[in-house]
Amino acid sequence: MIDFEHHQGAHCESGVTTNLLRKSSGGKITEPLAFGIGAGLFFAYIPFIKINNGPAIAFRTLPGDIFNRTCRSLGIPVNRRKFSSKEKAETYLVDRLKEGIPVGCQVGVYYLPYFPREYRFHFNAHNIIVFDKVDDNFFVSDPIMETTTVLSSYELERVRFAKGALAPKGHIYYPAKNVSITDETIRKAIKSGIKKNVYNMLYIPGSFAGVAGIKNTGKKIKAWRDKLGLGKAGSYLAQMVRMQEEIGTGGGGFRYIYAAFLQEADVYLPGNQLQEISVTFTKAGDMWREAAVHAAGIYKGRLCSQEDFNTMGDYLLEIAEIEKDAFKTLKKIKWQ
Repeated sequence: MIDFEHHQGAHCESGVTTNLLRKSSGGKITEPLAFGIGAGLFFAYIPFIKINNGPAIAFRTLPGDIFNRTCRSLGIPVNRRKFSSKEKAETYLVDRLKEGIPVGCQVGVYYLPYFPREYRFHFNAHNIIVFDKVDDNFFVSDPIMETTTVLSSYELERVRFAKGALAPKGHIYYPAKNVSITDETIRKAIKSGIKKNVYNMLYIPGSFAGVAGIKNTGKKIKAWRDKLGLGKAGSYLAQMVRMQEEIGTGGGGFRYIYAAFLQEADVYLPGNQLQEISVTFTKAGDMWREAAVHAAGIYKGRLCSQEDFNTMGDYLLEIAEIEKDAFKTLKKIKWQ
């Protein structure tokens, strides 16, 4: 049995990143640090990409970015592979396990047997760790679950080669080697992660991503009732809540994780107001939670007037201003 220690996390990829780096960092890389160093906070509204018949709405960066950026910032080389052959994908995985290497895998959630049925839908950007194999069974650490679990070869193959948007294609990744992670390395990585997240939320061109994306989506929501009809508009809001609450971390939880990141970063880089700025992200998380409750009232039919859609849109407009101000404050930091 590979010497691997499972720890439950709030979010799949930052949890996988933390668990894969736990030994080399001596436990220093916590989940909030991984999320922040990896510039995990994001928003995007992409209507031309459909997931479960609704627009793609993201509250985090693209799958793999958190792990890649965190490792790169810490000077850790990464091995990453995708496959066209299921047989080659399993052989490569088994060979790594024989070498004693636990690996991260991108999977679809719909066919994960340990997921409650109400949480299973076609979403292919979930992350797990496979850390051993005995006979036909693979031992799996899913960071959003309390304990480890076991998948048969067929069950694991099915989720590793799920079809549809963001199809994982047997995607596998892991640190190429252990690297000593010093406090100075972490300090530099924190600064790099904050700068990247500032860019992603404030300066990506267009109006589909970052705070501009939040603001644009808020405006669109106000027009959904007349443009789409109550049924479709409700399903679009249900999609937003699903991406936030079920595939996200619940109630704008990515904002809470980022607030925790800034609090932990303040220990490494005191005197930069990171603790104070974290309060703003907690406020944003609270507002995302309130918005989700309001959206649920619309798609469940309790709220259906144009005023209700206006209120929903106004939530996002206010959130956009809060997050814009917070990231502008981070941009102005003259590092001590």
